[in-house]
Amino acid sequence: MSETGRVVPSGEADPTGAVNTGGTHLTPSAVTPAEGVAKSGQDLFGAVFGSDTSGFGGLVPRRVAELSTPRPYGGWFDETVDALEAAWAGFGDNVLRVVVDRGELTLHVTSASVLEIAKVLRDDPNLRFELLSSVSGVDYPAQTERLHAVYHFTSMTYRRRLRVEAAVSVENPHLPSVCSVYPTADFHERETWDMFGIVFDGHPGLTRILMPDDWDGHPQRKDYPLGGIPVEYKGASIPPPDERRAYA
Repeated sequence: MSETGRVVPSGEADPTGAVNTGGTHLTPSAVTPAEGVAKSGQDLFGAVFGSDTSGFGGLVPRRVAELSTPRPYGGWFDETVDALEAAWAGFGDNVLRVVVDRGELTLHVTSASVLEIAKVLRDDPNLRFELLSSVSGVDYPAQTERLHAVYHFTSMTYRRRLRVEAAVSVENPHLPSVCSVYPTADFHERETWDMFGIVFDGHPGLTRILMPDDWDGHPQRKDYPLGGIPVEYKGASIPPPDERRAYA
């Protein structure tokens, strides 16, 4: 019987997509990939069918052109960029791109200038970004400087938020720590080091915060092995994602 209360004849699909294979038992079609998808060996998002049950295996990132957003940016964005340019002599040499996307303003800066821009954002009276709410990492394997650190600044005075992003390579993954300007960066920089391997020079205690001290590698890099380690849970052993039963 379908969800509408009608008995579905054998071989006919009800409006929800379930198929009656005989009698009144319905097999949800979501368990079996669509015919065209099954033949290609990929799901709708580009992931290859296999034993990986994490949902991330085989995903192909979309390449985005690295261009600045043309002016006017809109809203308070122009005012903030103008104030930063007026207050910071190194603006022209260190701000690589200004991007407005999804209602957010992002400044892409050189790796060496991170500490300097942090001081200007905090101290200039026309900016007053008093809070660094988080530091996070991103890995773009297709780029030469693939490891990105993203800083989220908040101005409580002007009720504004600003993103600053800096990129480094795996061979030279060094950025200056901003803990001396924003103490809130302490644990955030430790986590970004732990997960992505970005080294924050000048950090008061750059040690792992999530993984054991002797852990090998940085788990959120895109080329990190997906398998992981077995996990014990209530007497049972849960295998790594790439060893679990496939559902497709």
